[in-house]
Amino acid sequence: MGSSRAIFYDTETTGLQAEKERVIELAAYDPLHDRSFVALINPGKPIPAEATAVHHISDEMVADSPPFSEVAEKFCAFCEGDVILVAHNNDAFDIHFMKAEFSRAGLTMPPWRFMDSLKWARRYRPDLPRHTLQSLREIYGIASNNAHRALDDVVVLHQVFKIMTDDLPVETIYALMNVPAEIHHMPFGKFQGTLLKDLPKDYISWMKASGVFLKPENQDLKRALDKICAV
Repeated sequence: MGSSRAIFYDTETTGLQAEKERVIELAAYDPLHDRSFVALINPGKPIPAEATAVHHISDEMVADSPPFSEVAEKFCAFCEGDVILVAHNNDAFDIHFMKAEFSRAGLTMPPWRFMDSLKWARRYRPDLPRHTLQSLREIYGIASNNAHRALDDVVVLHQVFKIMTDDLPVETIYALMNVPAEIHHMPFGKFQGTLLKDLPKDYISWMKASGVFLKPENQDLKRALDKICAV
């Protein structure tokens, strides 16, 4: 475990649902070796205009790009060894796309460990007003970049993460992230910042009916509410 290293990564996709959409760009940065990885991917389907409006990747740009299966082989080589892959909003987005793409390609994803820097920000920096990657970039005074292109986001994430975690060893950060959080305030939504004990009962019922507590990233919230009332 002592030889583990962090690799920061990001995906750009054709949409938001991993089971239906595809990865069209995969990028990563390995700070230990100061090297980067970036590849456009042919998704085998048209890229919706609303997705292109966000990341500016068009059908023409990926027309001659390889499929995910070919990119995956190179990405696995880039991430060889004991690595922890870090992405902003990983647990709700990127990891699901990675799992889906490896599965569709008939490949076994290596036993990488993953970490969500958005969850770190929400848990350990509740004093900050916003926790999106670009908001953190602005708060920490990091130069602007081509937001929403994978490699640019990865470089910014690495810079943000170094500051946000005070350069703690990656194993320490990973261990801290895997300790159940003590949540006392609502971390998101229209009641963000409200003490959990003061949340309206109908709002808690709405979250339950909407499947909020079924999401892996909301298990700490569910545990905290379980102590107050039956979720």
